[in-house]
Amino acid sequence: MAAAVIIDMPDTDTREVSKRLISLREANGVITVGRVLTLVVCTLDSSEAEDAIEAANDASREHPCRVIVLARGDRTAATRLDAQIRVGGDAGAAEVIVLRLQGDLVSHEASVVTPFLLPDTPVVAWWPRGAPEFPSKDAVGRLATRRITDATFAPDPQATIKKRRNAYAPGDTDLAWSRVTYWRALLAAALDEAPFEPVESVTVSGLRDEPALDMLAGWLAARLSCPVVRRSGDLKVEIRRPTVSIAISRPQEGRTATLARTGEPSQRFALARRETRDCLAEELRHLEADDIYAEALTGIERVTYE
Repeated sequence: MAAAVIIDMPDTDTREVSKRLISLREANGVITVGRVLTLVVCTLDSSEAEDAIEAANDASREHPCRVIVLARGDRTAATRLDAQIRVGGDAGAAEVIVLRLQGDLVSHEASVVTPFLLPDTPVVAWWPRGAPEFPSKDAVGRLATRRITDATFAPDPQATIKKRRNAYAPGDTDLAWSRVTYWRALLAAALDEAPFEPVESVTVSGLRDEPALDMLAGWLAARLSCPVVRRSGDLKVEIRRPTVSIAISRPQEGRTATLARTGEPSQRFALARRETRDCLAEELRHLEADDIYAEALTGIERVTYE
């Protein structure tokens, strides 16, 4: 692993940061040719930035990229830009530029980030927390071909994921959707076994403030065109056919799920909760519009809440 290079540039401007990037590239052989995208991370404040950087660094090992972190500070403070460049070491396969904004710069994120976008590569915007109501209309969101939000950390996760439907534009997605990828695969495999009877009803239960379950319920309602109930309780999905019931359950903090089917022995599967870095890496594999995500959002409107 290459030694970490960390350069702090307090009270600077975008021109000086760009010049330092060029000199760093020339002096240390840092190249951008292998970068497949630019990931712009919009954080609420500097304290949130480190967790986001760690997740982006891990994801960059699969998707070498330039990571630009916009850490929003106090809007009422004096206008100031503090920058940091990280290359090598724990930066993974990324080239990380941290831009801490103060004062008027907080309202001009797009202008600050534009000089650092890699030419001829896709731009992905990610809001770990505090996403705009309409990501595609946000100044940074308009620069991106892919916009990633995460309703999980919203003040009201369930209400937030429901609002994503009205705000949806091609290119939008939410990490709550990625968190149920393995659940979706397991349910699809269970349904693809005899008897091939129509599904009469589905119940999805779990924590109220787990928007991934709302996405799962919406996906099932859209795909199966049957009544789907979402309730609070133990983590479980139960699918009822005329002669067979299928249930997948897992302890809330567990790592192993149990699949129970009428008249058959129970089966156990590894099904741990997915980390943010894994969900982010999955979303960076797909830079086109996610039509199934949009379908699942529409399906939430058909879910009955108890």
